[in-house]
Amino acid sequence: MGLGDINITEALEQARRELGEASDLPPSLKTSMELLILIVSLLTDRLGLNSRNSSKPPSTDPNRERKPRGKSGRKTGGQPGHVGKTLEPFDEPDDVQEIRIDRRTLPRGEYRDGGYESRQVVDIDISLRVTEYRAQVLIDASGGRFIAEFPAGVSRPVQYGNSIKAHAVYLSQFQLLPYRRIVDYFNDQLGIPLSEGSLCNFNQEAARLIDSTGASDIIKQRLRDSAVLHADETGINIGGQRHWLHVASSPQWTWFYPHRQRGGEAMVAGDILPSFTGTLCHDHWKPYLALLCQHALCNAHHLRELEWAREQDGQRWAEAMQALLLAINQAVKDAGGALPAREADVHRKAYREILAQGDIECPPPDESDRKPGQRGRLKRSKSRNLLERLREYEADVLRFMEEEAVPFTNNLGENDIRMTKVQQKISGCFRSMRGAEIFCSVRSYISSCRKQGVSATEALSGLFRGTLPAIFSA
Repeated sequence: MGLGDINITEALEQARRELGEASDLPPSLKTSMELLILIVSLLTDRLGLNSRNSSKPPSTDPNRERKPRGKSGRKTGGQPGHVGKTLEPFDEPDDVQEIRIDRRTLPRGEYRDGGYESRQVVDIDISLRVTEYRAQVLIDASGGRFIAEFPAGVSRPVQYGNSIKAHAVYLSQFQLLPYRRIVDYFNDQLGIPLSEGSLCNFNQEAARLIDSTGASDIIKQRLRDSAVLHADETGINIGGQRHWLHVASSPQWTWFYPHRQRGGEAMVAGDILPSFTGTLCHDHWKPYLALLCQHALCNAHHLRELEWAREQDGQRWAEAMQALLLAINQAVKDAGGALPAREADVHRKAYREILAQGDIECPPPDESDRKPGQRGRLKRSKSRNLLERLREYEADVLRFMEEEAVPFTNNLGENDIRMTKVQQKISGCFRSMRGAEIFCSVRSYISSCRKQGVSATEALSGLFRGTLPAIFSA
């Protein structure tokens, strides 16, 4: 890596060599110099990180340039086969207003009725609706009172209805609006005096119903039974302390859960991955590799790491590997999802040849550099570690090539977990572990429903009525 006219990588290597050759330095000074070189090396690595060569988000890139999209050659507007969203006339309008012609504006003559032309204005009428139940009271001869039974769930003199609850939870847990803004919305737009405490109770009730109706158990079991599963995790703040939010997802189902740990203990607590036997797609977080299932590694991560090796370390083999992985992915798409064995072998051979080229360009450390009494594995460069990992896990890196159900990346898991970062940006943190669990439970339910064509509003409305969507009984 360079900074101005200085090649920092070469300067650090020269400093290490000169320090190793210096025999007249006091041991304490030599140790301090080695520590300073290590610190400069680590800071240099961080300086070169951006969204293209690491997992950092694009928003953190300094002076980020937005590249204009290339011209596709297609006309503007909807493309052939695109399902449009044009506003269509409604067969049964709620209100019909007839407009009569002022005959005084017409020329003199005879006229007959020719029907009408219609135009519709689609609008909303936000209003408060109150239903009062009046239970009959009968009194017998001795003064005993008998009261008709109220409908199930109607237990208080005045209470909120299921539609209000579903709407409030939708705004809170799906649209991620802060409690204060939701309260303002209900007061300003609907004239409903909703409090933050009531909103909190609605969210708690939604999470309780997801458990009591069995929806959470069904989601977990469907994920365990999946052929391919995506897993990821991200840091969250709970009560001012670092915790982790985990996700296990498939194209149809999603389950989030918080935990104070990131590794194996959290996976056991999630109650999905330990009994999963299909193919698990992830980003090479080592605890995943301890699971007794087949693995597929995220190649989006590999492409970013290869970009770092190319940019910062000048590794030509990394550029070649980037091009090969992208070419294989395109070939898989063109083939409809999987390559024939013979074509796959050709790509696998090219993969190994590039790694062999990398051995020449980025060799392992010389064992003769081992210091007296030094034990363990000699330190390797970041590029060398990447090369060895790509070689050791070749089958998991290239699994997408021949197994149609296995994707090229772990983007599904990363996309599912992305909105939790938005929640953290809005709210800053969860106040308690229970609050995080409620958020995860409701988000899991809504995400699973939306993946299968059930809207968030429909899913929540049915939940508060005690009726789950049909996807949970299929």
